Amino acid sequence: MKLEQNEQPLLFSSTEISDIFFSEYLSELPGEYLKIYLYIIFLSKYGKDIKLTDLSKKLNIPLKTINDGFKFLEDRNLITKKSTGYVITNLQEFTLHNLYTPNLTLSKEKIDQTAKSQSKAKAIEHINNMYFQGIMGPSWYNDIDLWFRKYNFDEQVMIALFDYCYKRSALHRNYVQTVAEAWASNKVKTWNDLDSYYQKQENMNKIKKSIAKKLGKYNGLTQYEEAYIENWILNFGYDMNIIEIALKRTTFKQNPTFEYINNIITDWHDRKLTTPSEVNAFLEQRKKQEKDTKNLKTQVNKANYEQRKYSNLDFLYANNTEKKED
Repeated sequence: MKLEQNEQPLLFSSTEISDIFFSEYLSELPGEYLKIYLYIIFLSKYGKDIKLTDLSKKLNIPLKTINDGFKFLEDRNLITKKSTGYVITNLQEFTLHNLYTPNLTLSKEKIDQTAKSQSKAKAIEHINNMYFQGIMGPSWYNDIDLWFRKYNFDEQVMIALFDYCYKRSALHRNYVQTVAEAWASNKVKTWNDLDSYYQKQENMNKIKKSIAKKLGKYNGLTQYEEAYIENWILNFGYDMNIIEIALKRTTFKQNPTFEYINNIITDWHDRKLTTPSEVNAFLEQRKKQEKDTKNLKTQVNKANYEQRKYSNLDFLYANNTEKKED
């Protein structure tokens, strides 16, 4: 017996999207790319063939954005490029395959069984309930378990990581990973480490605002200018007391640049000057040296002038003698 299903007209048909998409991918897709993805899912259901230029006109999206969007979707494994076009990824099958790859923590249940302590499992459950409304995507469990092992975060730091990203409306994998790496690079492992890191960041932000105000940069600092300041604070170990000495020296220069200020501060660091008193002592010593050099130069010029004057008198005297002899 052959069973057939009558194709429904467009008015009564619907396009299905996996829940995995909402839990794993939606937050990472920019608006234009989301439009592209939804529309090509709709087209793929009917086996339609469409050119990128036509897609650009249909969605009223620039062709460059269409190309960038396809590259983005391909990088996120939402579509796969073939010789004849693109295939929409079956997200359920793709996720299932990743979950059951050997040597990975496979699921929430598996994490609960293999977690080193019950507190880690509770931390993961808290993240699920607090920031994902209890429907956290399966791959997040793998990521959290990986970050526990890779960065040695304690449970409070892991929860704080998700809280930080959630409050910035950036609870997607790439952003969470970037923040985690930043914390790890600053040797954050425990809650005390994180608290100390926050204090340093708060102090740095205050210094940045103070510098911007003193230099009249009311529109804020550029990314490169902030990088200079972070280098002075984090790598040189300088605080505002030393930096302000350098800022005051810009009053002697017209339109001073950050590179000019950086050269001054870098020179102090190279000379191993670590306190304001050491910097001021160095500046006083250099000022005295410049004054002594100027005085010495004046004395030399004066001596040369006297010598020239003496030589000229001799010349006149000789001429006078010759005239007398005549």
